Amino acid sequence: MISIPHKTKQFLVLLIKILIVAAAFYFIYDQLANNDKLNWQKFIVLFQKNQSVSGISFILLLSVLNRYFEILKWQNLVQNIRNITIAQSTKQVLAALTAGLFTPNGVGEYAGKALFFNKSEAKKVIFLNLICNGIQMILTIIFGIFGLLYFNAQFNVITPKTVLSLVGICFLLFGILFFSKKINIKGYSIEKLIHKINEIPKSIHQRNILLGICRYIVFSHQYYFLFLAFDVDLPYLTLMSAITSVYFLASSLPTFQFLDFAVKGSVAIYFFGILGVNEWIVVFISTLMWFLNVVIPVVIGSYYVLNFKTRNIA
Repeated sequence: MISIPHKTKQFLVLLIKILIVAAAFYFIYDQLANNDKLNWQKFIVLFQKNQSVSGISFILLLSVLNRYFEILKWQNLVQNIRNITIAQSTKQVLAALTAGLFTPNGVGEYAGKALFFNKSEAKKVIFLNLICNGIQMILTIIFGIFGLLYFNAQFNVITPKTVLSLVGICFLLFGILFFSKKINIKGYSIEKLIHKINEIPKSIHQRNILLGICRYIVFSHQYYFLFLAFDVDLPYLTLMSAITSVYFLASSLPTFQFLDFAVKGSVAIYFFGILGVNEWIVVFISTLMWFLNVVIPVVIGSYYVLNFKTRNIA
């Protein structure tokens, strides 16, 4: 093997860290400055009309809670390996979010968190992160299906026959998964995955689910309150069904974190267009959600990336 001098290694690590942070800030600036669908003049007029210190503080608080529940989830799951503090969990979550900004569906986040642990623990960390993100995806699917069914009952977007067909396909897929759980592919099987999941104490799983539900309630209602702030007056259940549907469908599409708002925005335009909501309002709210829940954490995470030590002890 080729041995890399220590100083060269330090320089390469520093270069990678600077590139990650620089790229993060470039993509953020590019998306905000060059999006022709963002009508800043209308936003400023509406902001001046409805500006409220308490309202802005409340929306910011929801962003803090959203990421805080994610930090608690990670701290809870990692205790299966070792106990970490809230500060350590914050550092790992935000640095990994920054590292995963440019990878499909935030895959880089898995490697980002693994870097804070010993190499021997890398597989466990990746598996725990899969559990962490997996429960959030399952909750998004559950809430999203109920939201879609309610939305469709109100507006008949798809026919009852299509709904039954989709339900049938879901049952078919679950059946295939159930009967093929013992099939091994390169030493891996669904049965082994279930066994590994069951090795984690039930108390950790229960807390993970509870925190996942809290996080979902927070960010979905942050979306809801932003619509209220933009003078969108619709019944609560109608608005929430559209929001849960948007999250469900947008999360099903492969995307990059830095394009997250564009994907959610495109899906949201369709659903809220049916409700008669102006397109620029939908785009702006999707962008604000992205800014509050991705951009701000990435800016903070950039600090942790730049201060990351190669001799990583969490």
